Order: sequence, then C-alpha cells, then structure tokens
Amino acid sequence: MAHWARFRHNQEVRFGQLEGGTIKVYEGDLFSSPKSTGDTVPLADVELLTPVEPSKMVALAHNLHPLIKKTNGSVPDEPMYLLKANSSFHPTGKPIRRPKAYDGKIIFEGELGLVIGKTCRDVPIDKALDYLFGVTCINDVTSIEILNKSPVMQQWVRSKAADTFGVMGPVVATGLNPNGLTIRSVLNGEERQNYSVSDFVFTPAEIISHISGDMTLLPGDVIACGTSVGAGSMKPGSVIEIIIDGVGTLSNTFEG
Repeated sequence: MAHWARFRHNQEVRFGQLEGGTIKVYEGDLFSSPKSTGDTVPLADVELLTPVEPSKMVALAHNLHPLIKKTNGSVPDEPMYLLKANSSFHPTGKPIRRPKAYDGKIIFEGELGLVIGKTCRDVPIDKALDYLFGVTCINDVTSIEILNKSPVMQQWVRSKAADTFGVMGPVVATGLNPNGLTIRSVLNGEERQNYSVSDFVFTPAEIISHISGDMTLLPGDVIACGTSVGAGSMKPGSVIEIIIDGVGTLSNTFEG
C-alpha cells in the first residue's frame, strides 16, 4: 500500500509517497511508472494540494441503501450521477467557502472517492477494478436549499459545484480493497456518519463499468460514490473531517 500526495514546496508543485511525516519525492507520470528522485521533504514544510488533478469528478446520488430507506426513495436500476466543476476541486486544510449569492444551509457529505488509473471505456464489471488506481476521501459539499428551489428542474450542479465544494484528499491510497472500507464524518469532534461500502447499491466495480459505458474515464478522474445517512449542515467555524481507515483524514474548516 502507498499514499500518494501532491504538494507545493518552494513554489514548485511536486508529488510523492507520504510515509509518516516525510514525503519521498517522485517525478514523471503518477499513473505510468513514476520514478523516485531520491529526495525527501518534511510534510510540515509543504502545502498539500488535491492529490490528483481530475479532468472531471463524477458524483453519484441515491447509491446508499440506508439513505434511500430513510427518505422513502426507490432503489435505482443504474447509477445516477452528476459532474462537479473542475473549479470546485479543493484540498485538505483549506477553508470551505459559501457562494456569495446563497445564504442558506450548506451541508457536508462524506464519501469514498475512486481514482481512475488508466483510460477506461466500456469496461466489463469483472475487469473494472483493473482501472482503479486508488481511493481517497471526498466531502461532497452541497448548498442543499438550491437543489429543489426551482419547480422546473432540480439544480444538482449549481448546488454541488460551487468553488471549494469538491473537497478531496489528503492522499490517494493504493493497494486497498475498496469493498471493505468504512467512511466516517466527524463534525467538531462528533461522529455524524459511519457507513460501509457494503451499504452501496452499486459496488465500486459496477460504478466504474456503468459510467465508462457513458463516457471515457481518464487517469486521475475521480468518482464520488455517494453518501449515507448523517450528512448535515455546517455552521461558520465548523471543522469537518472525512475519515477512511487506510487512507487518512480529510479536514477542512467551513468559513461560512
């Protein structure tokens, strides 16, 4: 297992493997035989960035049985999803900000992120995990009152794709079985979400396979797998942590 991080050090953007408090620096292509430079950098001396630079983030809805049951919803026949804007992508440690045009409730949604490792199109389910590079933590931040504000259409993208709303990190962990993971959300020290990938309607392999049938997934693309019960609102000054054992803790303050 390895933990890959992107970071800025001395005004230069680099990447490497995080081991404890040290980053072993690599060069080349993260997804195609990266090479160690032999250099190391203390974690305390760097600014962590989003662990990858996706061409897109695909975000699932209605993918957790407990939340579907709680809301008296119906189980979908195929994955339901939206795209989050590239300008929304946001790293650990940086504040989440409210859009100036919105003064309503903003919620956190702790999710598992699947990071694609190679170009993926029309892949069968039994081969789908071969295209998975690793996993990361996601906070799918949402201006929840915008979602159903209009009687004409649900505003999924506007409610979820504002600047700072696509939070991911702190690293991409490779070598983990995504089917055995648990996602936790902790707000101001209080656990609000604790659910397993076994609660998913569609498994990670099914998700990758279905989406790749609609659009080509590129190396670095991220799929946010949807959230479960317990997602809730954040007040100004709140600290929200998304935790996945084996990956780490994605931690941000909500500025309000």
